[in-house]
Amino acid sequence: MGHATHFNPGAFTPESTYDMIRKYKITNLAAAPTAYRLLKANDHVLPAGENLGLRVASSAGEPLNPEVVSWIKNRHYCPVTDHYGQTETGMTCCNFNALEHPERQGSMGYSSPGHRVVALNEKNEEVGEGEVGQIAVDVKASPLFHFDGYTWGEKDPFVNGYYLTGDMAICHGDGSYSFSGRDDDIISTAGYRVGPADVESTLLEHAAVAESGVVAKPDEKRGSIIKAYVVIKGDQQPASDQALREELQELVRRRLSTHAFPREIEFVEELPKTPSGKIQRFVLRNRAQEEPAS
Repeated sequence: MGHATHFNPGAFTPESTYDMIRKYKITNLAAAPTAYRLLKANDHVLPAGENLGLRVASSAGEPLNPEVVSWIKNRHYCPVTDHYGQTETGMTCCNFNALEHPERQGSMGYSSPGHRVVALNEKNEEVGEGEVGQIAVDVKASPLFHFDGYTWGEKDPFVNGYYLTGDMAICHGDGSYSFSGRDDDIISTAGYRVGPADVESTLLEHAAVAESGVVAKPDEKRGSIIKAYVVIKGDQQPASDQALREELQELVRRRLSTHAFPREIEFVEELPKTPSGKIQRFVLRNRAQEEPAS
């Protein structure tokens, strides 16, 4: 299409990101949600009022929380949209902003052309509006779907004509979906199923929080409890850790529900991430499993 593309192979920092945008006059920025969260947490790096000239920003790999969406719009004067795909499939859900359709902040959007994406319950039945299910591709109704299976037969992801992704999403009933998290990230606690992304997004609403990772920690009474690993902004050190813990717990209770608040909160210097910037929750899960009961 005659457009140059650029890739930053170095470790992410807000400074290097902004330097690259300025140097190459980037107008379309694609990054993981963690990168956007770190840009927001280090807002002081960008001089007040500077317009980098971004036309649009896009995100994939994790849920895009509303706080970050609003910050990018106000600070970088452009929209940021989510989309969804896998290494196996390419992008199967997008937001088509040139077309007329309801815009849902932070949603991964609608099925890409040539694909029919659905969400399935535990019986592999398509879920209805407001329900959470596993993201799947209706293979027969998706002429551009090209994945035939894993080379060595490591696993069989096909069931009843659907390709199962292992990811969870909320169905909006109009063909659009919002990413919820990996199926193995969902926390079962005292009979409730809680998506870690919802808790993480709520924790980010607090002015002192730069990042958060939420996982299940084994518990004899409840099966699991919700544990949050939280990174505090460098310029927002609290008067006491305990006071901040209680503030964060109350924030989640108020925004979500009593059963969704993290019973344990540990403050850490950083979260484990993949090279592309996704939080490695399995590392945090393993860490929580090895910790003594509270």
